[in-house]
Amino acid sequence: MNPEIAAYNEQQTEVEKEICSLLATEIDVNLPEAESKIWHAHPVWFIDGNPIVGYSKLKSCIRLLFWSGQSFEEEKLQKEGKFKAAEMRYTEVSQINTEDLARWLDKSKNIQWDYKNIVKQKGILERLK
Repeated sequence: MNPEIAAYNEQQTEVEKEICSLLATEIDVNLPEAESKIWHAHPVWFIDGNPIVGYSKLKSCIRLLFWSGQSFEEEKLQKEGKFKAAEMRYTEVSQINTEDLARWLDKSKNIQWDYKNIVKQKGILERLK
């Protein structure tokens, strides 16, 4: 596990630490090609420079976020924000279904919106108008 992510996990309460540790372990196992780091103060995994999945502590839970998750067509994932992100929220480690998580992580490899180039593409589109 990335040492920065391990340190992030250690800062959480015992229950949150269990959730974060399981999430990080499962993500590392299922996305071995991904680069992981603390990004905007939260653990995030990237493939080819694109944010794929990450988690963060909210007031009442740990939120798992897939940047392209709305395109996964998974009922359990909830829409988040105005782009294509989707989330799952956890308050206990027993709520994490590792089979669902593995399936979502597999989809995250193949279904990716190109977030790293969105600003560049927007600029190009504006110039073409």
